[in-house]
Amino acid sequence: MARYDRKDMYHQRAKSEGYRSRAAYKLEEIQRRARILKRGARVFDLGCWPGGWLQVAAQVVGPKGRVVGVDIAELDPPLYEKNVSFLCADLTEAATADALLELLGRPADVVICDAAPKLTGVRATDRAQEEALLEAIEALVPRLLRPGGDLLVKLLECPEAQAIEKRLCESFDRSRSLKPKASRKGTSERYLVGHGFR
Repeated sequence: MARYDRKDMYHQRAKSEGYRSRAAYKLEEIQRRARILKRGARVFDLGCWPGGWLQVAAQVVGPKGRVVGVDIAELDPPLYEKNVSFLCADLTEAATADALLELLGRPADVVICDAAPKLTGVRATDRAQEEALLEAIEALVPRLLRPGGDLLVKLLECPEAQAIEKRLCESFDRSRSLKPKASRKGTSERYLVGHGFR
């Protein structure tokens, strides 16, 4: 079984460069490879705690762009970037989509999601939680993403995720999956990138 060091190079780098998590470097790499974020874009970040992706997205979209993050856990400390808003809410609750749209003002140009369930180590439980989370995200995409928009979402390797990935891909003109170098060693995570939401 692969072992990872929580305080590896990416952790130390994030700490020294002011990012809230090593995940910031995953989004930076995906951005270099897929150009999913653009200046002036409006973005939803689903499952945004602790805020590393919010920081990177805010930098890329710039002052004329807007990023709205949502998570069940509060951001502590809060982010004070002028182009960032945060909603503390559960992705699986029906009212969350309405609250997000009210904050952003319209459907987003891009939806990004690095959310993952807390793993218990019990395979069946973890798979069920991953499936429930991905189903919630799948249900949110048509409400939160404008036609022609782009999606970036984390997937953990399991049959349930593969089935949802297949359905999501059918809603986009182009799609592919990427595994950034900043992902922890031994992780099964990868990222689905969808361009041109239909």
